[in-house]
Amino acid sequence: MSTLETPPPDAAALAALILRVSQKRDRTAYAALFKHFAPRVKAYLRRVGLDGAEAEEVTQEVMLSLWRKADSFDPAIAGAATWIFAITRNARIDLARRRRGLPTTPEPEEEGHSPSAEALTLAYEREALVRAALDTLSTEQQQIVRLSFFSETPHVAIADALGLPLGTVKSRIRLGLAKLRAALEDKT
Repeated sequence: MSTLETPPPDAAALAALILRVSQKRDRTAYAALFKHFAPRVKAYLRRVGLDGAEAEEVTQEVMLSLWRKADSFDPAIAGAATWIFAITRNARIDLARRRRGLPTTPEPEEEGHSPSAEALTLAYEREALVRAALDTLSTEQQQIVRLSFFSETPHVAIADALGLPLGTVKSRIRLGLAKLRAALEDKT
């Protein structure tokens, strides 16, 4: 497999995939959602303190819930990521209840560990602004910035994959980030 990967889907594409799962039980759409969200859900669960096996188990529950509950998704109410992470939060609370024998009220969450739906929505809106600003870059700058920041490809690997000198890759990243910063300042 190449170090170059396709950029992650945007908010509208993710919502469309969930709707395809809901309306057509589209397995290809589900596979794309699984590929996009499962690693993010598992990483989040690890950050909030679950061990590897627990994080994997809860991630599987969340992704199964996505398949089963896709018809409850409403893009007018929440974005795909917000919806998925709300399911994740609830699954994590369910795990805590199973461990402790069903407390009457959920434990208060430690600040900074579990983002609220509002925080997730704001983060997703910021991500949408960044993606729109990316569209203002040249094709070469877009490709390199996406590889560097979205796919987390090291600069040396980008240079090797694209057949460019390392200095050119770094220059395009620097210039691209300057243009992004300017575009985002206009929107905030």
